Amino acid sequence: MTRRGTPEADLQRTVVQALRVALPRTAIIHHCANEVTVAGLRGAKRQAILVGMGVHAGFPDLMVLCDGRVLFLELKAPKGRLRPNQEAFRDAVLAQGFGWALVRSLDDALGALADHKFTSRVQLPARRSAP
Repeated sequence: MTRRGTPEADLQRTVVQALRVALPRTAIIHHCANEVTVAGLRGAKRQAILVGMGVHAGFPDLMVLCDGRVLFLELKAPKGRLRPNQEAFRDAVLAQGFGWALVRSLDDALGALADHKFTSRVQLPARRSAP
């Protein structure tokens, strides 16, 4: 289902459904709900509680765990840009040897699985080289 005005949420639902088909049944696909949608003082208090509980600024939309591999997927609309805390998170996990990918389409997500050598139950698309 596509909802007006939520391109990243629509993409995320599509990607999650596809990953559930593509990856082995033992794979874990996790979304960390680290955003607060309540404005004002109530939202600020809720965010402070979440930070105290371990929410990390810049944490990506999806984390995929499968066969000893970890891949973080940051989903963005076609014109969406990474915030500085998302760039910092990306740099930190890459420095530690984990996989991270920017995903703007389902092909990007499936290509990231192939790039990071994830086992798949379907044929993953060949990645095109970056310009």
